[in-house]
Amino acid sequence: MGLKGGPTEDEVMAVSLAKLGIRPGDRVVDLGCGTGKVAVALSETAGRVYAIDRRPEAVAYARDAATRAGRGNIEFFEGDAVEILPGLGPLDAAFVGGSRRLPEVLALLADQVRGRIVVNAVMVGTLHEAIATMRRLGIFVEAIHLQVSRSADIAGGTMFKPINPVYIVVGGAGCS
Repeated sequence: MGLKGGPTEDEVMAVSLAKLGIRPGDRVVDLGCGTGKVAVALSETAGRVYAIDRRPEAVAYARDAATRAGRGNIEFFEGDAVEILPGLGPLDAAFVGGSRRLPEVLALLADQVRGRIVVNAVMVGTLHEAIATMRRLGIFVEAIHLQVSRSADIAGGTMFKPINPVYIVVGGAGCS
């Protein structure tokens, strides 16, 4: 079964996870968890992962991925992140893979997250909205344009096929 919008490419996830800087025991949220790939990766180090998606099929898919990976430290929520986030309490980091209500989500995270907030965006509009909102909140750190290409066989040789570029926007507490 495929799920619209995912999964996050391995190379993009590696950079995003590095920018999050998850430490053992951290409490982390994955907003727009989609296939659950990022939540499962976060759960390898974090003490607790909260995975949120408004789509029931995404939550079911992500829950199944966590079960297959043997991860019991991920809690799943179906619904609007703006309504769910306040009930989670203080967080150490946040990964945002969805763009719905992004300014409101980032405002909540700015007050709730002690460490880094990473937003992955594929649309230029989302990139602009993430940077502008983080700047307004005084938490903007940097934006990264990541273009990955993978090898493919062609006429007995090798070529590279590009994957759509992704923008990684990093923010965090105490940054400006």
